[in-house]
Amino acid sequence: QVQLVESGGGLVQAGGSLRLSCAASGRTFGNYVMGWFRQAPGKEREFVATINWSGSTTGYADSVKGRFTISRDNAKNTVYLQMNSLKPEDTAVYYCAARVAWTNSRYSSEYAYWGQGTQVTVSS
Repeated sequence: QVQLVESGGGLVQAGGSLRLSCAASGRTFGNYVMGWFRQAPGKEREFVATINWSGSTTGYADSVKGRFTISRDNAKNTVYLQMNSLKPEDTAVYYCAARVAWTNSRYSSEYAYWGQGTQVTVSS
């Protein structure tokens, strides 16, 4: 089992940047596919980005492609989401999630472990 704790959220103006971190407990972090999801008020949780165990394969939602970058440091048991050129529509609670598998996934139902979320607010 793994526990996930997100940090790095906050309030930023449109066009600005934030870097989210997700620290994982446990000794087998390198075995997990990691993902970032977000949920805005009144909307369903949606996929943002995913990264495989080695960091060699990533995937992004079309809405964030070219602006967000997912990465991981297995020595630090941490996954990151660098968010640039932020827009008001990026405002949401951002969650990291872990999947016990070798392949990436865009589907929240395929992730077994979730963090508590961190709020990102982008002002116009």
